[in-house]
Amino acid sequence: TASTCALDCLDATGTMGRPDFNPVRDVISGIIMAATSVPQLVAYAETTGYASWRGLATAGPSLFAWGLSTGSPFMSCGVTSITALMAKTDLDGDAYVAEKGEAEYARLVASYSLYVGLASILLGLVGFGKLAQSVPKNVRSGFKWGCAVGVVASAVPNGFFAGGGKELKAAVAESVVGGLVKTAKEDFPAATGFCNVVNLIYAVVNPLAWSVIPATLFLLSTVFVMKAGKFMPSFLPPGTEVIICCAVATLYSMYTDYPGGVVGEIPSLDADAGFDIFGIIKVPVEILDYKYLTDAPIVEQFGSLAALVLSASLFAAVNFLSIMGIASGFEAENGIAWSAPRELIAQGIACIAAAFTGSAPVSGSMSRSLVSRMVGTTSQLSCLVTALMWIYLLPYMSIMTPTPKACLSAIILSAVIKSVVYPKDLINAKGADFVISWGTGIATALTSPTLGFGMGIILAVVIGTVAGSGKGDKKKTA
Repeated sequence: TASTCALDCLDATGTMGRPDFNPVRDVISGIIMAATSVPQLVAYAETTGYASWRGLATAGPSLFAWGLSTGSPFMSCGVTSITALMAKTDLDGDAYVAEKGEAEYARLVASYSLYVGLASILLGLVGFGKLAQSVPKNVRSGFKWGCAVGVVASAVPNGFFAGGGKELKAAVAESVVGGLVKTAKEDFPAATGFCNVVNLIYAVVNPLAWSVIPATLFLLSTVFVMKAGKFMPSFLPPGTEVIICCAVATLYSMYTDYPGGVVGEIPSLDADAGFDIFGIIKVPVEILDYKYLTDAPIVEQFGSLAALVLSASLFAAVNFLSIMGIASGFEAENGIAWSAPRELIAQGIACIAAAFTGSAPVSGSMSRSLVSRMVGTTSQLSCLVTALMWIYLLPYMSIMTPTPKACLSAIILSAVIKSVVYPKDLINAKGADFVISWGTGIATALTSPTLGFGMGIILAVVIGTVAGSGKGDKKKTA
């Protein structure tokens, strides 16, 4: 628990601080993290919009780079629900895959990661990390809720429909709201979130359109992941319920004629791929060529280099909010000080590593970081162990080939559904905070995370200025 970990972090003087380095505990916690996080890797690849297996194949190097550069002993890094959603939205993933194919889209995503990484490092060097800490809480709360709505919208298609997003979109196009969605796409192309929210609402209110077996598996898996942890033996690590859920669903898919989508075949790495360290250690990681990334049509996708740089910089800035929230929490609860510039630069290094291995941009993962602390991590060595496990055990990950996508969607849904249905910070907000938090959240849900965050900042500045001038007028009148 958090309180137990807090006791572990007490040093000899009785003050809170960084835990004493224990390599044995770090190796054990690293192995636990590697096992419990695998389903998330696959699930968030689905959210990004590329093949599920890419989540497994690309996770290790970016986490290894993060472990070498972060200053936090507990924080874990990887593709998260928010980074996956932002990348897919910024790059118009669904349309790009339909036009150019999944492989070309994966190349575009990797290229975007490179620009986000470079932007993160530049922002860190110019001191943006400290400025980011001044982002109002009401904007951060609204942004988090809006992103969570988007994550739910991305999880539902593979949960309720055997044909996934294609089946849902076809059903919506033929419904009474089909014209509304078509108009929104044509007249308001930036409002990509609006179409996703309409699809979500249609899916939820039309249960007769659901595919029975995938929908049943989706709902049962969601309930199990959310509730089973309370009944698990105390000696089992957090996340065990996720592994059990995936294992049972995979076995069901293997031994029945499961009609829904599955992870699919995981390509094996070429025997000559990878690189050697000092000619002794073979690292089975395929490194993408720099020209392959820079020649990707990323500038054309954004319309101009300036638009790409602006989007990548906004992505990097918004992305850092997750790291800031996690690090601030560990500072408050465990007394572990952190450096905003260092963590922002670490984010950049990890994103660049992600780019050269074909991954979406990465950030701090709240859920994985909390689990890391809970299982006894004492240093960044735990991240390195987890990364190496993912890299070297990839050839054995083919066991997830028949894993139902409905189960993976359930894992995503279980992580965010409570915060969507009952956003405490937004409900409890009053006055200007209410307007700013809900305004930011709705804008984020209906447009994109990047645009929504920008609108939230503008709204906070405008309302703050108006409120400030109003107070000044009252003082003059008095």
